[in-house]
Amino acid sequence: MTINDGLMIAVVLVAPFLAVFAQKQIELWREKRTTKLWVFKTLMATRGRTLSVEHVQALNMIDLEFTKSSEKAVISAWKEYHDHLYSYPREKDKQKERAIIWSQRTGELLANLLGLMGESLGYEFDPVQIRRGAYSPEGHETVEFELQLLRKMMLEWLGGDRKVSVSLVPEDEKAEKRGERFLDGVLKIIEGHKRIRVEVGSEHLDKPATEADSEKTPGR
Repeated sequence: MTINDGLMIAVVLVAPFLAVFAQKQIELWREKRTTKLWVFKTLMATRGRTLSVEHVQALNMIDLEFTKSSEKAVISAWKEYHDHLYSYPREKDKQKERAIIWSQRTGELLANLLGLMGESLGYEFDPVQIRRGAYSPEGHETVEFELQLLRKMMLEWLGGDRKVSVSLVPEDEKAEKRGERFLDGVLKIIEGHKRIRVEVGSEHLDKPATEADSEKTPGR
C-alpha cells in the first residue's frame, strides 16, 4: 500500500465527521446571527417605546450575544448607554429641566448603539435616521406618561408622602339637600348657635321586673 492509498483511506474515513462538524458550525453561526438580528430588530422596532418589556429584554441580551472581538464597539456603546440609564435625575430641584436634557442624551446614546449594532450585522444606518425615523403615536406617549405618573403617585401615597382627599357625592338632588341641612345643623351645634335637646325616659325604671328579667340579672 502506497502513501497515496493511505491518505485516500484516511480522507474517506474522516470526511463524514468533517462534514458533520462543518454543518454543526454553520448551524451555530446561523442561530447566533438569528438571535443577534432579533435583538437588533427588536430594539429598532421599540426605540420609540423604551419602557416596553420587549425593548428591555433585548437590551439585556446584548452582553450575551455580541461577544466577538469585532463587536467590542457595540459592547462599549451598550455600557455607556447602560450607565446613563442609571443616572436619571432624582433631585426634585429642577428635576424637570434635567429630565429633558437626560432624555435628549438617552436618544443620542441609543441611536449610536443601534448604529454600531447594525454596522456589525451588515446594515448601514445614519444615527439621525435612527432617531428621527421612529414612529411613535402621540397617544402611546400619552399613555406611557400617564402610567408613569400614576405609578409615581401610587408609590408616594403608599409611602405616606402624598395625601388623598375623599369627598361624598349624593345620589340625587333630594339627598344633596338633606346632606346640606345635616351639615348646617352640625355646624350650628359646634359653633354654639343651636342646642341639643336630650330627653331621659323613666318608663324602664317604673316597669316592674318580670320573672324572665330576674333570671337574667347577674348575681341571682
